[in-house]
Amino acid sequence: MQAIVSIKNLSKVYDSGHRALNDINLDIAEGEILALLGPNGAGKTTLISIICGIVSASSGSVTVNGFDNVTDYRCSRELIGLVPQELTLNAFDTVMNGIRFSRGLFGRKKDDAYLERLLKELSLLDKKNAELRELSGGMKRRVLIAKALSHEPRILFLDEPTAGVDVELRKDMWNIVRRLRDSGVTIILTTHYIEEAEEIADRIGVISKGELLLVEDKQALMHELGKKQLIIELKEAVSHLPSSLADYDLALSGEGRKLIYTYDTTGDSTGITALLQAIHNEGLTLKDLQTTQSSLEDIFVDLVRINPSPPEQQKVLA
Repeated sequence: MQAIVSIKNLSKVYDSGHRALNDINLDIAEGEILALLGPNGAGKTTLISIICGIVSASSGSVTVNGFDNVTDYRCSRELIGLVPQELTLNAFDTVMNGIRFSRGLFGRKKDDAYLERLLKELSLLDKKNAELRELSGGMKRRVLIAKALSHEPRILFLDEPTAGVDVELRKDMWNIVRRLRDSGVTIILTTHYIEEAEEIADRIGVISKGELLLVEDKQALMHELGKKQLIIELKEAVSHLPSSLADYDLALSGEGRKLIYTYDTTGDSTGITALLQAIHNEGLTLKDLQTTQSSLEDIFVDLVRINPSPPEQQKVLA
């Protein structure tokens, strides 16, 4: 797929000396959902702000559909919709007037038919004449999305879109994001909710300490970095692993009642059959077997726990 956003050697150092971003390289494909994960202060919002032209980079470049976001700011910015993390709305404005105003800021002609379709898709049509102060927090977030989409952008940035909303509304928002992607909108979201990225993203980027640790297809990431484990529960506890089992990647837990075997499902052989035979030969009796797969959260925690790799070793996929 063709890249609609291209980021090259992007760095940001604030006047205080704080380096918020360090040599970021990233291509975002048209029509994909990219989730950016990272702890607080990792640089996610700074990266979005630079792409949208709100913050100036210290070095590097950003192009949006081929337009440089500095020298061709107007052309690049009109392709972008931004939903900020904070609820920034005029409390006494009506929903319809608010999104009309946002559309007009980008020089778009009045088109209430389009705006009403947009409100309907966001389950806000019955609130179009309501003042924003009358809406719930979840509805206000939907209004922010409507404002960001009012000028029909091709790219939508969502900065913590479901922060502070309940689980049911969060899932509704996921469905909205999927529908937008299906309509051709490219979506980049930052999130603290691991399950959010796991549920809706096509690719996942992990940022820590201003550096992009990796950007990978979600399924490929879990395939490459995820671990599968066989948990073998014994009828009787053992105090140590028998020497005949030393060649297997085994850990003893559960006060000696559980053997945990980590293996690669992509290999020619998992070794499970030989392991179970070796356990039987030792005279150990099995009580139960179960398997577990590493979640995206496990992978994310492992990545940010270690020191980030140098910029030249960053793994970036177009």
